Amino acid sequence: MISDPKLIEAPLEGTSPYEFRVGLSKDVPESRVKKALELGDIGFIHSFTTGSAVDGPGIRVVAWTAGCQFRCLYCHNPDTWNMMNGMAVPIDRAISELSRYRRGLKVMSGGFTLSGGEPLMQDRFAVRLLTAAKSMGIHTALDTNGYLGERLSDQELEQIDVVLLDIKAWDPKRHKHLVGKEVGPTLDFARRLARHGKTIWLRYVLVPGLSDDEDDINQIAAFAAGLGNVQRVDVLPFHQMGRHKWEKLGITYALNKVSPPSTELVDRVCRQFRAVGLKAH
Repeated sequence: MISDPKLIEAPLEGTSPYEFRVGLSKDVPESRVKKALELGDIGFIHSFTTGSAVDGPGIRVVAWTAGCQFRCLYCHNPDTWNMMNGMAVPIDRAISELSRYRRGLKVMSGGFTLSGGEPLMQDRFAVRLLTAAKSMGIHTALDTNGYLGERLSDQELEQIDVVLLDIKAWDPKRHKHLVGKEVGPTLDFARRLARHGKTIWLRYVLVPGLSDDEDDINQIAAFAAGLGNVQRVDVLPFHQMGRHKWEKLGITYALNKVSPPSTELVDRVCRQFRAVGLKAH
């Protein structure tokens, strides 16, 4: 059992995914964390937010998990890197929280999105929560970097209606520099989703000087178009809204002087994706 009941009694809903939350599960024993990851009976969640119109079709409820193996230089939520910064939430409570919104989500043609952090760091919890949402008739989406996609069985993939897949870069050296991990597993997961006909919304974070290389973007666009299952591309302009979190965590932030991309740059990147027949926004 979790030793401190306050960890599971604190409010789940946050005002935004940019809230700074740390140490919420610091008192959970390591043995209990390990068991939670094996069984999925407890998840470590940063927060639930409601009313999102950018994390999948319609209006969404989004659960933001804690824990991520990527270290993106432009991350706006570095407090979600550490799983213990999230709140320890029993699966039954998470399902109950989601069920509160089921009628409204259907009326608004929306659904539930599991995001992070990286949700597949807690793959058993992710599967249980997405399966529960699906059983309630709620449209499901998984927002993932795809690196741990092999943790999901083919049957488990059927519980997901849309995968919001983040591809950070194409060039292996650039990708490693940006996030600290190889790009190969992400691309392999994308190919697997294509084989299963699973809808992808591709997400691409545009950072001036880091992820705006024309050739690199052309490669990603050609890859995505060739998959045949990419429904749309969301070009996400870099912003500085999470900079204060890096400062509070005492982590060196290398992008202090980087400005958001210009409208002209965003338009150019969108045109690159559109040039291969993709819908880009």
